Amino acid sequence: MDLFVMTGQFNYIGGVERGSAVNTLTQVAPEATTTTELAIEATALQLDGRRGRIFGPVDLAIEPGTLNLITGRAGSGKTSLLLTLVGRMKPNRGSKLTVLGRRLPARAAGVQHRSAAVGIHGLDDLDEEVTIGATVREREAWLAPWYKIVRTPDDRRIAEICAPVFGDTPTPRAKQFVHELDEADNLLLRIALALLSEPELLVIDDIDALHDTDSRRRVWEALHGLTDSGLTILVSAAGAGELSRLGWAVLPTHVRLPDPPTHPRARR
Repeated sequence: MDLFVMTGQFNYIGGVERGSAVNTLTQVAPEATTTTELAIEATALQLDGRRGRIFGPVDLAIEPGTLNLITGRAGSGKTSLLLTLVGRMKPNRGSKLTVLGRRLPARAAGVQHRSAAVGIHGLDDLDEEVTIGATVREREAWLAPWYKIVRTPDDRRIAEICAPVFGDTPTPRAKQFVHELDEADNLLLRIALALLSEPELLVIDDIDALHDTDSRRRVWEALHGLTDSGLTILVSAAGAGELSRLGWAVLPTHVRLPDPPTHPRARR
């Protein structure tokens, strides 16, 4: 897999640089084209805040059912980019962005209903003083029709929900408290909760928040397996170095955001 530093606008198709800053995503070599509709297609995607550029411009071509990595230094706008891709932030005028076949920001509601975001502070944080059962019940009740009675799940139901993410490792117990989970299990539980809405697109911010290498490996392996069901996943991290040590035959598509300017900027 080729890794690139994005100093301007570049086109990325399956991790391969395909053009100059002025080219469009359609100007690619014939052998790289595909009849499959892209999960994400972006041209000149950028976002400015009151104090300057937050991220971009960036071009993206993300295939459905793939695992993708967004890297960049602190302040490069990784979080804001992920939120933009799931329809929760509005990019600059002139940005061209289509996600799951819907133009953004015009059809943001449709993208929001078909995507999920995990690991973003204030968006999917769990109350650590409640049980796993209560946490799952709250999410299921939120997703259920208003007339449906949702009961607190037992261990069997918790295992059913968590199994696609936890794999062969033990799943949490219904009466276990959230604060008893280690950091990897906490993140895996949040991913399992996000999957209850059956999203087509999942974004996960700052996997580096897991301080232990084995914990990150567990999460990477879980995400790798989830793409087999057709789920498109984007993960943000500071760097891509440890992915080469996972032993995968095919590494995730990698897009590196440009470094933030040296003068102070308001970035996330």
